[in-house]
Amino acid sequence: ALAGPLPRAEAEFPETDMASVKLGQLLFYDPILSGNRDVSCATCHHPRFATSDGLSLGLGDGGIGLGPDRVTDPANLPEERIPRNAPALFNLGATEFTRFFHDGRLEDDPSRPHGIRTPLGPDMAEGFRNALSAQAMFPVLSPDEMAGHYAESDVSQAVRQGFITGKGGAWETLTARVEAISAYREQFDKVIGPRPLHFADIANVMADFIAFEWRADDSPFDRYLRTGEPLAPDAAAGMELFYGKAGCDGCHAGRFQTDHDFHAIAMPQLGPGKAARFERHARDVGRLRVTGDPKDAYAFRTPSLRNVTATAPYGHDGAYASLEAVIRHHLAPVASLRAYDPAQAILPALAVEDTWVLDRPEEIEAIAAANSLAPMELSDAEVANLLAFLGALTDQPSIDGRLGVPESLPSGLPVER
Repeated sequence: ALAGPLPRAEAEFPETDMASVKLGQLLFYDPILSGNRDVSCATCHHPRFATSDGLSLGLGDGGIGLGPDRVTDPANLPEERIPRNAPALFNLGATEFTRFFHDGRLEDDPSRPHGIRTPLGPDMAEGFRNALSAQAMFPVLSPDEMAGHYAESDVSQAVRQGFITGKGGAWETLTARVEAISAYREQFDKVIGPRPLHFADIANVMADFIAFEWRADDSPFDRYLRTGEPLAPDAAAGMELFYGKAGCDGCHAGRFQTDHDFHAIAMPQLGPGKAARFERHARDVGRLRVTGDPKDAYAFRTPSLRNVTATAPYGHDGAYASLEAVIRHHLAPVASLRAYDPAQAILPALAVEDTWVLDRPEEIEAIAAANSLAPMELSDAEVANLLAFLGALTDQPSIDGRLGVPESLPSGLPVER
């Protein structure tokens, strides 16, 4: 019999329409949705890197190549790194996932007119099926991610002037690009009928693809829960620690090891932070930027731990390059913050200041003061057992993806492999 607080309930996944999924697959890998037509969603969320990019902080517009091999384009140098680590995409189709991004700034909210709370507020366009659909569409608005800089393209120009939704907005411009390609229009006819295409239609099919492609619920841990099939001895010992003495499930709860809540755990801060363009700091206060509540300072969303052994680096800014390092951070968060060595971060060469926060004692102390995680002692053997249990959360077919990378795209643009 299963003991203790182990999650027993199966996750709920709505059915997806395969015509929509296959269309979403093409658009996910198609750079046509970026201002300069050279960055796709897959640039930062690629199956080669377990739906992330293997970097602490990625390069979007102005980068060339994939993963840790990505370098800057001398002809179009990025202004800045993407300010947060590219999160993995596993199980986002499960109904329990209703909050997105590291700070949860996009979430399902039935009290809102569109059923979604978003940074666009009342300007949000109609037709997004849920927050998963809507979240797929915000990177296209970020100059550092997909939109591009200054007046490089019609999209970057619209974003720079604040034209997002509505006539002449960035979303309408991108929709027109897709609709002008007959192979895309024909496939949308099968999904939505012959009516005009809206940006939300693109988002909805991409959400269907993400939900179908990276469902990860057949790991050794899942099989243990379903049938009692035993875990390897070290993983079983790690599971007992995880749900017992180590108390990991205090935050990493439920079937997918997340409480979908926000916690401050003294994570070191690298890179540009989440400052507005006119602000001079590189601070990232996490959930506080969304709620305005001082209790949310430096709190970030609890990540799911599915396939976690494949999704390095770790933390909202990828501060830790190894899983063992981030586990040890959890054991002594404030001491770990104060002793942090940024040399372990995996960052493509770019002439920017990455250690603004780390170089300022008052910033370190502010992060330390917000920490909510009590220190704890575990032996090296216990840490090794926890690592073994985390390995038992791996579902390799879900990392590879069910459809995989398309051979070619209707736009004729290159597919990133």
